[in-house]
Amino acid sequence: MLPVNTKAPDFTLKNEKGEEISLSDFLGQKVVVYFYPKDNTPGCTRQACAFRDSYEGFKKNHTIVIGISKDSEKSHANFIAKHNLNFILLSDPNLEAIQAYDVWKEKKLYGKTSMGVVRSTYIIDENGYIEHVFEKAKPDTNAYEILEYLQKV
Repeated sequence: MLPVNTKAPDFTLKNEKGEEISLSDFLGQKVVVYFYPKDNTPGCTRQACAFRDSYEGFKKNHTIVIGISKDSEKSHANFIAKHNLNFILLSDPNLEAIQAYDVWKEKKLYGKTSMGVVRSTYIIDENGYIEHVFEKAKPDTNAYEILEYLQKV
């Protein structure tokens, strides 16, 4: 994981419509960047729906939410439509941002070892620095923990 108070790596990735979006587009605003393993899996769906359901709270705190996975733009389009998601999802098939943010890790599942995205969330401040890190974020509580943090600062 990247440490707090370091410059957040900029990235330019495509959304579900193929439009390029960069982290630097949001300088001057607080940004939540959350990395997740895969669209339409149980944990990732619960996490995305929690961000969707908390969206008004993020708006009140003037905070942009961006979810990133290695899924395709088409997969993101289907995920957004199926769950009525109201925030930005970006596709990172080449693992550019995923590796830059150090969330591509060795994982063990049922005794098998493989590489994959470790569910993690970064809060980036208005100047583009990492303000807070949620390592190994829990899908059911991540969005609410972030809102709680934002309301304290």
